[in-house]
Amino acid sequence: MAFETSQEYGSSTDGSAASIGANTQINPAYFWKKALIEIVKEQHFGQLANVRAMPKNMGKTIKQHHYLPMLDDANVSSQGIDAAAAQLWVSGSAVWYAFLRDGGNTLVPDATIAGNSSGFNTQALVEAAGGFNNALHIPMQGYGNLYGSSKDVGSIKARLPALTEHGGRVNRVGFTRKTIEATLEKFGFFDEYTQESIDFDTDADLLMHITREALRGANEIVEDKLQIDLLEAAGVIRYAGAATSRATVSGETGGVTEVTYDDLLRTHIDLDDNRCPKATEIITGSRMVDTKVVNAARYLFCGSDLIPTLEAMQDSHGTKALIPVAQYAEAGTVAMGEYGSIGFFRLIVVLEMVKWMAAGAAAVSNAGYQTTTADGTEAYDVFPMLCVGSGSFATIGFQTGGKTVKFKITHKKPGRETADRNDPYGETGFYSIKWYYAFMTLRPEWIARLETVARQ
Repeated sequence: MAFETSQEYGSSTDGSAASIGANTQINPAYFWKKALIEIVKEQHFGQLANVRAMPKNMGKTIKQHHYLPMLDDANVSSQGIDAAAAQLWVSGSAVWYAFLRDGGNTLVPDATIAGNSSGFNTQALVEAAGGFNNALHIPMQGYGNLYGSSKDVGSIKARLPALTEHGGRVNRVGFTRKTIEATLEKFGFFDEYTQESIDFDTDADLLMHITREALRGANEIVEDKLQIDLLEAAGVIRYAGAATSRATVSGETGGVTEVTYDDLLRTHIDLDDNRCPKATEIITGSRMVDTKVVNAARYLFCGSDLIPTLEAMQDSHGTKALIPVAQYAEAGTVAMGEYGSIGFFRLIVVLEMVKWMAAGAAAVSNAGYQTTTADGTEAYDVFPMLCVGSGSFATIGFQTGGKTVKFKITHKKPGRETADRNDPYGETGFYSIKWYYAFMTLRPEWIARLETVARQ
């Protein structure tokens, strides 16, 4: 008597040989429900901001006063004297009108300017000064500054506010303030789904994944917008090598404008001159083997495309400029995404760092740098390196605790609350997210942008 074999799954790994009925297995493999989730993109720029909170019922624009230092080129007011304009020089019997704009010292005879449009009355000035005296100079009234930010010994010496025995109405100065402002903008997006897409999809947690990814996407959009605003707000702009503009940044053989240690050093000096604060203190090293001392530094953000350039960079002494983060991490605090230190900068590699594609010089004899072809013309891509000083900008939030961007989420599942004449069965639901955003530049001179090519 023959006996049927017992029910078996089958020898095949996909269950096609199963003896359980006539059909093969529908689910021949175990599905691991916890999907492979992409790593959350990190916030690099948002954490640097001074955050302002916009209260309700106060409009969409926030304003703030910025008072300029007296000895600053930007201190140009309608009162006081004008250090950047002109002075009257009297020597013997000859009256000279000295133009001192832009550090110049061009002496022009009085007769030459007799019909000038400046409106200055030379004779009246001489009379007000008490007549002709040797080496007499009278600061002109009008713009409230002494010698601005000049470091020239001659300019400073000539414009010091000296007084005579009788004093008099001389050396009047003025002060300037400017108003900075930002206006809230609204952003948002939404997604729709059906009840069946949730009920019958293999992933039982599909809705949770969708809503989570929407929030992450909104967060990344905020970061990208903030990054672009910072790049455009930079008050210190430099171009690598001999380049003088973005259109002249080049990777041409014999004319490569790739960022060097000297470019970084000069950018550092510019920020020092602008009194930009440093974000980190000196790391003195530790007793751990091979730890390095790192200068007090500012953070410099760049894309991963520039890693080959950073690794190959040499300092002023011809030695490797980059100190890897592993060589000083033990002795100090390391920032998110920190790659290493060069000179007075600590480098943060931002994987989502933007660039200007095909914005550089035309590529004719490429020495090995990244290009893009646009409108039939191949040109070099331009990559920014961005330094953001502490306190240089602020972001504006609406109805927040003043710390983060507030995302307002509206989620209506399929069913009674979504049913209407367009969807009488209530089979479709939706998920929307919106937020307000504004950017305010507080100190543009504390934000530096250095543009360069990147190796292929």
